[in-house]
Amino acid sequence: MKRNYKVFLLGLLLAVASCSFTTKEFDPDSDKDEVLIELISFVLSKGHYDPKDIDDEFSKSVYKSFLNRIDARKRYFLKEDIKEFQKFEDKIDDQINAHQIDFFNLTYSKLENRLKETKAYYPEILSKPFNFNEEEEIDTDYDKIDYAGSKAELKERWRKQLKFSTLSTYYDLKKEEEAKAKEDESYSTKSDAELEKEARETTKSSLDEFYDLNEDIERKDWFGVYINSIVEEFDPHTFYFAPRDKERFDIQMSGSLEGIGARLQKKMDNIKVVEIISGGPAWRSEELEVGDLIQKVKQEEEKEPVNIIGMPIDDAVDLIKGPKGTKVTLTVKKVDGTVQDIILERDVVEIEETYAKSAMVSKNNRNYGLINLPRFYFDMDDAKNRTAASDIKKEIIELKDQNMDGLVIDLRNNGGGSLATVIDIAGLFIEKGPVVQVKSGNGEREVLKDKDKEILWDGPLVILVNELSASASEILAAAMQDYKRAIIIGSKQTYGKGTVQNVIDLNRWMRNSDLGDMGALKMTTQKFYRVNGGSTQLEGVKSDVVVPDRYSYIDIGEKDTENPLPWDQIEPANYKEWDGYADFDKTLEKSKQRMAASKQLQLIDESAKWISEQRNEDVYPLNYTTYVQQINENEELAKHFDSITSYKTNLSFEALPNEKEMFVQDSTLQEKRTRWHKNLSKDVYVEEAVNVLEDLKESVEKKSKLANNKK
Repeated sequence: MKRNYKVFLLGLLLAVASCSFTTKEFDPDSDKDEVLIELISFVLSKGHYDPKDIDDEFSKSVYKSFLNRIDARKRYFLKEDIKEFQKFEDKIDDQINAHQIDFFNLTYSKLENRLKETKAYYPEILSKPFNFNEEEEIDTDYDKIDYAGSKAELKERWRKQLKFSTLSTYYDLKKEEEAKAKEDESYSTKSDAELEKEARETTKSSLDEFYDLNEDIERKDWFGVYINSIVEEFDPHTFYFAPRDKERFDIQMSGSLEGIGARLQKKMDNIKVVEIISGGPAWRSEELEVGDLIQKVKQEEEKEPVNIIGMPIDDAVDLIKGPKGTKVTLTVKKVDGTVQDIILERDVVEIEETYAKSAMVSKNNRNYGLINLPRFYFDMDDAKNRTAASDIKKEIIELKDQNMDGLVIDLRNNGGGSLATVIDIAGLFIEKGPVVQVKSGNGEREVLKDKDKEILWDGPLVILVNELSASASEILAAAMQDYKRAIIIGSKQTYGKGTVQNVIDLNRWMRNSDLGDMGALKMTTQKFYRVNGGSTQLEGVKSDVVVPDRYSYIDIGEKDTENPLPWDQIEPANYKEWDGYADFDKTLEKSKQRMAASKQLQLIDESAKWISEQRNEDVYPLNYTTYVQQINENEELAKHFDSITSYKTNLSFEALPNEKEMFVQDSTLQEKRTRWHKNLSKDVYVEEAVNVLEDLKESVEKKSKLANNKK
């Protein structure tokens, strides 16, 4: 009987699920917030894969996390407030167990008062010109900075932050004036005093917007922040959805993605890009990148941008997204520390670009195929519809029709998806056997296998990964590595997400209550394990051939998140390594030697180290001359790495005959493929993948000769 993968898939795709643990009755007449605390702690204790002890250490972590969330830049609370809060530092566990919220009530009340007080600071500070000739600086490492000891000290902190923001805008305005004067010799440039005033007005406008939005944040929104400070202590993927957030989550899971096509996350006071959606405006522009920090948002019909640093993520997202066809300008701090404006035209993500696509490249009279897979997609409502597995199978058949000698599967930036498709895709390359193991919190282990003996492709295989290859991508790469079926080329390790989450509707316990919607809890319930028994959690998949990229020295993986579950291992599954290559280890060694000698990769590694240094810079000058000098020095250093983007291989790629026929009716598709092929021809990683395929092809032929000689 064929396994019903669809049932298992529900958990992996975060479908709303129920838990199998014992039910519990709650007092429907209690305070809603207190009931929510009791309900969530009960669900976590019974359903989480690795429930934590709610003790004093847990309390201290929640205390630190919550204060950091509501005052990351330490510009609201004073030392006297913190002294008052500290009596709860090791008592939050007792509060949770007793279903009390005294700590939240105290901090919320104090925050409301401090927000009202600080609202008066910025208009006063910004009413007077800043002196950009003074020699002073600002330290933005707020983790190391103590809370202000007095209101005067706090106000001085505000002054420096506002001066820094104004200085940045002033610099931009000066550059704009210089550009206008260069374009038009008759243009009369504004004076420095006029530009300084305009910069202050821009800063004030942004803060006016911030405080207006802040007034719309209700107590229940802050309480949701407190709840997540508790639940995210269990692991970074466990998250509470307040009723409004749950509605947005449901829309995101089922609807189209309209906007700029990027997933964003709040990191300290910053809005960070964590994923670029294939086919979306950000993907098409090729300017916005994972790791970028969005600082300002400007609508096309408005003159001034809105500063979103410190803004709640929901409000920031509302400003960034918008109707199809409208434009938005994002002021972005890039991963290399530079700041630039990126103009994007909002659109609906082109679903076609989220699907697998392939190309063929010829080298030394041999043909090699490359398949790019952005996601492991699957139709939950109808398994007969298009899936990543069915598309990969179709692409391989077409590539084989063109006499393919080797295949590259590109999983870079692939964030995961359906487990069912991983198993089906793995089955295209092995005879049969286990692909992944799944373990529940109760210790139950399940070995998920490919049961189809047919092998669609038994030739040379290379898989490309990077730090953003996660979850399902890691399962496929790990299986092919454990079987020694493919050579994995890429970053030192992949993302390292080896956990499964379910979404629990909290209202199931509240059917007879008048307390209203309680929201939902996304909770980690299982872990993935490789067929060799090792977890993909934290360690991800370590590439056979490690190549540097711009993320090599940036904290971007699961290991860099807060409270990740640990790596561990279980009993290996029963599997047999692939026996189709004669010189597997020799091929690896040759590739490593080529990579070590590559000038392009040496430059990329040097660039990655420089980017990391730039991102770790916390102290900035508030003197304009020094500020400009620092920017110019960074720009000069950045020019050293310009040749990275101009790299060109001697490879050229072309579409398959079936796709070429489609170009006649679809010129847009042809343009997209032309751009993709151009990027592939400049890709040093793809170049090495083809080199490895050449070596593996010789290895396969040698193996075949040895087998024939034995006969």
